[in-house]
Amino acid sequence: MSGQSITDRIAAAQHSMTGSAISKAVCKATTHEVSGPKKKHLDYLIHCTNEMNVNVPQLADTLFERTANSSWVVVFKALITTHHIMMYGNERFIQYLASRNTLFNLNNFLDKGALQGYDMSTFIRRYSRYLNEKALSYRLVAVDFTKMKRGIDGVMRTMNTEKLIKTLPIIQNQLDALLDFQANPNELTNGVINAAFMLLFKDSIRLFAAYNEGVINLLEKYFDMKKNQCKDALDIYKKFLYRMTKLSEFLKVAEQVGIDQGDIPDLTQAPSSLLEALEQHLASLEGKKTKELSADNRANTLSNAVSSLSNTGMSFSFSSSRMDEKEKQQALEEEQARLQALKVGYNRSHCSTPISTASSAVCRFSFGVFACRSDMWTQPGEKKLTGGTNWQSKTMSSTTAWSPAPAPMAFPMTTPQVPVYGMLGQMGGVPVMTQQPMLYNQPVLRPTNPFTPIPGAQMQFM
Repeated sequence: MSGQSITDRIAAAQHSMTGSAISKAVCKATTHEVSGPKKKHLDYLIHCTNEMNVNVPQLADTLFERTANSSWVVVFKALITTHHIMMYGNERFIQYLASRNTLFNLNNFLDKGALQGYDMSTFIRRYSRYLNEKALSYRLVAVDFTKMKRGIDGVMRTMNTEKLIKTLPIIQNQLDALLDFQANPNELTNGVINAAFMLLFKDSIRLFAAYNEGVINLLEKYFDMKKNQCKDALDIYKKFLYRMTKLSEFLKVAEQVGIDQGDIPDLTQAPSSLLEALEQHLASLEGKKTKELSADNRANTLSNAVSSLSNTGMSFSFSSSRMDEKEKQQALEEEQARLQALKVGYNRSHCSTPISTASSAVCRFSFGVFACRSDMWTQPGEKKLTGGTNWQSKTMSSTTAWSPAPAPMAFPMTTPQVPVYGMLGQMGGVPVMTQQPMLYNQPVLRPTNPFTPIPGAQMQFM
């Protein structure tokens, strides 16, 4: 299956007739062609989310309608388009998705009619669960974890203990849904699933960077927490270690499918001694008899762990920043190429005919003949105008043959003229009268007035 289907072309034509540019762009981005959505359609939809007069709910609903299609290609591309807009579009889009009670209900989706329908349907169900979880996370915390400020003064590093313990499990659930995609290198066999995997890879880098900073903040506050808070924090840290292992497997797949090595961060595990120190501290708070570490040993262990996790965080932040810079550079290069193409097209359309006057069209009236210079009115097969004193009359190859206007001729003319009453003299061999100045008292031939009285007749009145 390749290329747009007849159904795609009919749907696009219908949207063109109804004047719905957004629906047409969504239709174009989610065709039956087995390749990722085209960038020009994605860029247009992202641009639409930044326009205040665009109906964002209509855009989202149109994407939801495309997920009701029976073809795995259309449904998968609709999910990819939605994910792309969530990442790069205006925040109004993800806000609307978070406000909905239901999003993608594709838990039972299965395409039995296509060649790769069974395999791709599995990934569609997993992918839709991640997008649902991403929107749910935004509803719970009113922020996109992949876009929040990072660093020492970032959101997760400056969050207080109570809010931190509530926020980290939300990040864990979103990361679990992402890692559950579980695609092997031999399963990334077409452009559609590759486009989805690339978006998931970018989200994983940014999401884990926020997750890592939250865990660092949690560890720095751990030994000052209450017993219940320490219990929750210890559980969060154990789950964090498990997710680090799953993420390393995900990154290995990314490396095998050809993602740039410089975009893949390094994962540095925290020392195992830290986990022992955390468990011993909790046991001491619960009143159990354990051999707790001294304050100095505990401080050193915590410092080493925080340093290791900080290195991991720096690696993830660097990878994220590198990807952002590459995307900006790519967008800049595309914009420059687009401007250059426009300039070339403009020069070709406006500079093909030399213009010698200040105006683009010079019109001349010569003895009743209208001659106009304008490159917009040039007919096929017509000679180009040279302008100035070397102006030539046009010769057209059309069916109508226009003869050039005769040049003005000085009297006397040699062609015979029709004789005029009362004129005598010589003009081209015809006797005519010498032209005299016109005077009002000069007798001339005038038409008789029918109402003047006839001489010798008497008028009678009845």
